[in-house]
Amino acid sequence: MSDLFVSAGLETGAPRPLADRLRPRRLADVVGQEHLTGPDGALTRLLASRSLGSLVFWGPPGTGKTTVARLLAHETALHFEQISAIFSGIADLRKVFEAARRRRSTGQGTLLFVDEIHRFNRAQLDAFLPVMEDGTVTLVGATTENPSFELNAALLSRARVLLFRALDAAALARLLARAEAMDGQPLPLDEEARAALIRMADGDGRAALTLAEEVWRSARPGETLDAETLQTLVQRRAPIYDKAQEGHYNLISALHKTVRGSDPDAALYYLCRMLDAGEDRLFIARRLVRMAVEDIGLADPQALVVANAAKDAFDFLGSPEGELALAQVTVYLACAPKSNAVYTAYKAATRVAKAAGSLAPPRTILNAPTGLMKRIGYGEGYRYDHDEPEAFSGQDYWPEALGRQHFYEPTDRGMETRYRDRLAYWERLRQERRGED
Repeated sequence: MSDLFVSAGLETGAPRPLADRLRPRRLADVVGQEHLTGPDGALTRLLASRSLGSLVFWGPPGTGKTTVARLLAHETALHFEQISAIFSGIADLRKVFEAARRRRSTGQGTLLFVDEIHRFNRAQLDAFLPVMEDGTVTLVGATTENPSFELNAALLSRARVLLFRALDAAALARLLARAEAMDGQPLPLDEEARAALIRMADGDGRAALTLAEEVWRSARPGETLDAETLQTLVQRRAPIYDKAQEGHYNLISALHKTVRGSDPDAALYYLCRMLDAGEDRLFIARRLVRMAVEDIGLADPQALVVANAAKDAFDFLGSPEGELALAQVTVYLACAPKSNAVYTAYKAATRVAKAAGSLAPPRTILNAPTGLMKRIGYGEGYRYDHDEPEAFSGQDYWPEALGRQHFYEPTDRGMETRYRDRLAYWERLRQERRGED
């Protein structure tokens, strides 16, 4: 029925969202993706070569993925077909592929745009392979999730992944200027409120235009909104952050690396990004404990104590009071001396333990609870270190087949200097004791 209205032209005067009315008509008009659509952009070069190929568009919402797919179909004279992985199954795909085959028999190619392609399961993704191989469709898939994790290797080997970037402030400002030109009136915002609207959009062009529409609807005649009034009217758009997906791993990785890199300001910034997005506070606390043992270690053994205390403090106080404890330990860890010597030694020891198999320890250090064990030499010759000079016997604790190994290499940073000196001292004593023996 809707097709009848469209064919009759009755939909022309129907209300349409600003984002739809402002949709670019040329690839060069796409905002914020100049690395793809600019004069030397990847898509511009593909169109110039007259060979498009299947593509996967990866990027956050509102960055122009659907629009660019439509424009590519127009530029290449391909029939544009759009489906969503949320609402489509294998039966729907078969119908689309069959229609594309009929179209191809008449000399018309098909650009099949699949929104949210990561929502398809492996069997559904495999269904695309033959029609991509024989050219029945040129697939353009759009996803907000990392294709390496969400799409299978067979499909990725047949498609080129293009990254769409979140729109920066300048791109969003250009988008708002276009909206004002189309609407024939400026947004009723002062300078601070305009900047606030751009921040609320969070890199999403569609969100920026939706917010602009809300402003025009809400402002009274002659009224100019300030930032506080704007926030009251349109509320605040939640940051782009999926706690189970890419944003979650990107931000925790950024927090970990800024702590490791001893930048307390950047570490606090990423911590607050995660807190603001509603991340599980105990997840953050657990990762901070991990940083204390992985990246600081014995350079500052107190780091682990502080990290555990912060976790307990948050558990005791709850939110929002307990979040200050997480901020405190984040700054402490970022400022602490760094060492991964224990972490490196642990990994090296694990590799040797797995490779060497079930080697028996020397009988000298085995207990002998039975007479038989004593008769075959268990515990024979063991020297009790507390009874030795310097409380150090220097005896050999390694399996005979393996020989002495060396894993732990303390640094010259923080407390590890003391551990390094102590180890060197023990090694001298060990050599002396062996000489005596």
